[in-house]
Amino acid sequence: MYIRSVAFSPDGTLLASGSEDETVRLWNWQSGQCLHVLQGHTNRVMSVVFSNDGKTLLSGSHDGTVKCWSVSTGYCVQTLRSDRPYERMNISGTTGLAEAQRASLKLLGAIDSDSIA
Repeated sequence: MYIRSVAFSPDGTLLASGSEDETVRLWNWQSGQCLHVLQGHTNRVMSVVFSNDGKTLLSGSHDGTVKCWSVSTGYCVQTLRSDRPYERMNISGTTGLAEAQRASLKLLGAIDSDSIA
């Protein structure tokens, strides 16, 4: 596990680490015990930071998302993502697109209701 970022909680009892393995870990830094492994990112975690009250942890990933985690439960409470280049563009009924092109546009945020079953 290659660690990219670390942050201490405001009260100094917890350490958060973000790493190449797409996880965030919460540690009791005095005992070295891992309290939670937070999973949900789909690419390496580049940064972690605690909220001022220490109840929320934010993690930023190379997958383009920022996740908000509950420190007490380890659950993701919100995922923030900026719009992708073709977000919500409706490509339903378009002609002249190869399947690979259609798939690429959908990965970039386009909507294709023709392919929804």
